[in-house]
Amino acid sequence: MARSPPAAAVACLLVAAVFLPAAAGEKAKAEYVKYKDPKQPINERVDDLLNRMTLEEKIGQMSQIERANATTEVIEKYFVGSVLSGGGSVPSEKATASVWQKMVAAMQKAALKTRLGIPIIYGIDAVHGNNNVYNATIFPHNVALGATRDPNLVKRVGDATAREARATGIP
Repeated sequence: MARSPPAAAVACLLVAAVFLPAAAGEKAKAEYVKYKDPKQPINERVDDLLNRMTLEEKIGQMSQIERANATTEVIEKYFVGSVLSGGGSVPSEKATASVWQKMVAAMQKAALKTRLGIPIIYGIDAVHGNNNVYNATIFPHNVALGATRDPNLVKRVGDATAREARATGIP
């Protein structure tokens, strides 16, 4: 009886499917790896990746750590799958989008240097704007937006928040 893969592993593979073809590098050219091949069926890619992973890599991929603890060394050593910047968790005081881009890029580079090259998932607290970024637009909380009864306004707020988050290097 086949067991379906854990949701965290599937999420990691979906993220890997987006980033790995571009980040595969010279090593991947020398050896065909099924989980990195976007032309293969997703279930086969998941199975291939899970079969290659050690227990330590699986545990790491199911772990989300706070940004303050997410050094490049920690990401590489523990195969961290996800990093979170909750409310107030910033790389430095008045951190601009550029500062965030450099931080996220360094973390992503560390993740891609691991044996399997699985990128991290970066989580942020942007429920009413990407408020951890200096000079980002802050919108009213969701309850206030809902009280406007204007779904088009709420969509525009979401679009603006997404653009500002993407400017920080967080996909």
